Parts: sequence; structure tokens; C-alpha cells
Amino acid sequence: MMETVTLPLWAIIPVSILLVLGGSIVLIGALGLLRLPSFYQRIHGPAITVTLGAGCLLIASMIYFTALQSRPVIHEIIITLFVLLTAPIVAMLIMRAAVYRDLRAGKKDAGASAGGIYQFPDDTKG
Repeated sequence: MMETVTLPLWAIIPVSILLVLGGSIVLIGALGLLRLPSFYQRIHGPAITVTLGAGCLLIASMIYFTALQSRPVIHEIIITLFVLLTAPIVAMLIMRAAVYRDLRAGKKDAGASAGGIYQFPDDTKG
């Protein structure tokens, strides 16, 4: 027989809001990954939204299990710190690798299709 667990209203409202908000943010990042035209534009969607979306989901998890177990559950803070620290660094390294790849392929205007953000000077002059 399955036992039903009821959460107090003070926990249901923020958990629900954070889950919907976090899921929406992650969905927007995934749509950006699919819809944007160049690699340099596509990398920004997941890189920016993964930190905020995952943060909302982890805070919702922390509130839910704190209310469920009647004690503070804070191990999600460690996960949140890990995600907040590693996601921007990984995105930056992926972008640098792409710029390096484009430069090695002979594209002097690596990333120019992303709005001219990654244009490099021409070293062949003078």
C-alpha cells in the first residue's frame, strides 16, 4: 500500500513556482540551441540558462526535501555551487576551442557570422 505525503502550503507554493520557472528557463535555452544559426550564437543559450534554470530546480529540490524530512537538507547547495562554477568555464573553453579551430582552418574572421564578435586582425599585412 502506498502512503501519500502531504506538504505544507509554505513549501508547495515556492517549489511549484521554482519548478515551473526553472523548467521554462531550461526550455528557452534548449530552443536557443536549436534555433540560432551559428555555433557562436548557439553556445550562449545553454551556457547562460543552465546556471539559472538548474539553480531554480536545485533550490526547489532543497525546499521540497527540507519540508518532507522536517530537517534542513543542504547538500543541493554543493551541487548548485559546482554547476554555477563549472558551466561558464566549460562554455568559455568550448568557445575558445571553436575560435582556435576556425583560425587553424584559415578563417581570419572566425565567428564573424555571429555578428562580428570574433573578428581577428589580418597578420599578413605589413
